[in-house]
Amino acid sequence: METLKYQPAFPKRFGSIEEAQDFCRGFFDWYNQDHHHAGIGLMTPNQVHYGQADAVHAPRKATLGQVFAATPERFVTKNPVPPAKPTAAWINPPVMQGAP
Repeated sequence: METLKYQPAFPKRFGSIEEAQDFCRGFFDWYNQDHHHAGIGLMTPNQVHYGQADAVHAPRKATLGQVFAATPERFVTKNPVPPAKPTAAWINPPVMQGAP
């Protein structure tokens, strides 16, 4: 996981397995609950996994619509839209039967 090793708080070396486990527990909580991922519409994995994508996407869309209505000159090519709404968040997606 590339995100893990590029964290500023990631130590060069852990003093013990317990120290590594503590660090990783905190990191994975942050990664799943607080970190907004570009690959899943700038949502957190928890938001997607627990079916909150619609509740997050709708206000974003409404806000961008209000901004466009108030200042259309800021948007030269088209109306602003939020990132596409994801349908799933996977690290390793399940393999479908019959898939190569």
